[in-house]
Amino acid sequence: MERVSVGDTLNDTLNGNASDASAGDDRHITVAIVDDHEVFRAGVITILGDRFDVVGQAADVEGSVAMITQTKPDVVLLDVHVPGGEGGGGAEIILKSREASPKSAFLALSVSDSAQDVGAVIRAGALGYVTKTISRMDLVSSIHQVAQGYTVFSPKLAGFVLSMFQAGAAIAGAASNWSAGSGSDSDSRTGYGIAPEELDQLTPREREVMRLIARGYTYREVAAKLFISVKTVETHASRVLRKLQLSNRAELIRWASDRSIV
Repeated sequence: MERVSVGDTLNDTLNGNASDASAGDDRHITVAIVDDHEVFRAGVITILGDRFDVVGQAADVEGSVAMITQTKPDVVLLDVHVPGGEGGGGAEIILKSREASPKSAFLALSVSDSAQDVGAVIRAGALGYVTKTISRMDLVSSIHQVAQGYTVFSPKLAGFVLSMFQAGAAIAGAASNWSAGSGSDSDSRTGYGIAPEELDQLTPREREVMRLIARGYTYREVAAKLFISVKTVETHASRVLRKLQLSNRAELIRWASDRSIV
């Protein structure tokens, strides 16, 4: 099997900057992909299509639940920030798909590495969480592991996840929050780890842009990570500042740091 260097990340591959994917065929494992970026989904399908049986894809909560219900994949790769539904993104998809496809294993694949996002999908039942900086070989390995029922996390996230469960967090907690809040439009989203007041006024994409900017990324770097244009990033950033009543990037960084959401 050809070895791929650590520098050959998934983003490198999608941008055409890496060598050919390693050989192999695991078509007995069915995979579905959930991400609101069509270009990213197409790229991942290209990467995985020669290794696994890719049975479906979707871009929003409702479409994802319907697709998973119909295809019942072995593994679902999903972003944590997916539009639609009740605002719960990937966590909502997991909880709403469990009854119809109980054997599906969920692996979060996201640009976000925030504790809030990780905690939300893990409590909902995801077996793993990796970031989009993962190498192609590591992504293939991660799919294998979750398909067999093992957990897998990006190295920088493993410590947080361990601490979360040591502190008494349980996967069943998210299901309880979902059951308790599903009848209320105003409270149902709190079960997914999203702050119900200030953050709730931002769209999933605006939250994603906000977190990256708050971590010090330039608009160009944010655009590259999210596969959108710099102009689109500027538009989202302007809306974030307006909604949060902030004047500039420096205030946004302080605002996010004070609330421990970076």
